[in-house]
Amino acid sequence: MTARSMRTPTTAPHRKSRSSRFAAVGAAAVAGSLLLLTGCGDQTDSGSKEKAGGDGASSSAPLFGKLPEKYQKSGVIKVGTNAEYAPMESVENGKIVGVDPDIAAELGKKLGVKFEFTSGSFDGLITALNTGRHDIAMSSITDNKQRQEGLDENGKKLGKGVDFVDYFLAGTAVYTKKGNPQGIKSIGDLCGKTAAVQRGTTYEKALQTQSKACKDAGKPAVKIEPFENDTEAQTRVKSGGAVAGVNDYPVALDLSRKADNGNAFEVVGDQIDAGPFGIAVNKDNTALRDALKEAVDAIIADGSYAKVLKKWGAESGAIDKAAINGGK
Repeated sequence: MTARSMRTPTTAPHRKSRSSRFAAVGAAAVAGSLLLLTGCGDQTDSGSKEKAGGDGASSSAPLFGKLPEKYQKSGVIKVGTNAEYAPMESVENGKIVGVDPDIAAELGKKLGVKFEFTSGSFDGLITALNTGRHDIAMSSITDNKQRQEGLDENGKKLGKGVDFVDYFLAGTAVYTKKGNPQGIKSIGDLCGKTAAVQRGTTYEKALQTQSKACKDAGKPAVKIEPFENDTEAQTRVKSGGAVAGVNDYPVALDLSRKADNGNAFEVVGDQIDAGPFGIAVNKDNTALRDALKEAVDAIIADGSYAKVLKKWGAESGAIDKAAINGGK
């Protein structure tokens, strides 16, 4: 996820691009796809007395009328995610939980629909969105121009890109094994050292940028070890095979607090390159995009957004107002 500090693209998302989003932080990777219908913050039931769409296509939810008819009739918005980024999204007891599912549940109360989460590969989220498998992607995905325009890291056009509804702010963080045996103080200390990261994220891009800076300064490049999922990267750091890992700041912070009861990792230095996480929406689906923006603003205004962030210890990522394609 990057934030997440950011996941970066392929044409997929962030975290996360940051790009670029744990049954428990540092636990085994999620195998296969996991599905969850989110109706409220505790992932049980809508907790709202409003009727959620469905065949009757009616609801007393305040923003129900803003939704395209498709979602009014079905009562469901299908969400693609990569549930390996606690506290943003992870798996506990077979359910997808975290900041993103709980925010989605609050959005659902405003829109009068349920958000149905399915977990899969982070790199495939934007492709799955644009082929119609999901209606949106919500996975600590960093909103940036590359993803908006469907470009690869060299500026080559790979697809039509996506629109984002920005709802959170996060930056990139460096974490080490507990005790920081090699005295890493920032990403700039990784020249000539091995760093682990999830492939296809904006924090992989952050390591590539730092590696180039190392070489330009006459120092050895960073030895970047990209992994298919973040759990593998964490394991590499924990075992000492990599001196550090790079991740979204809220994810790294949660990791340092919870993995092995706080005895596995620590975050070093300050977060860098803070940017927005966005809900990714197909560029042709502007009505859904605009309805989601109104819903984000509504939950910020009524305080339910702040309650979700406080629940997960993610208050540092709070925003005051939603934006469309606010990433650079």
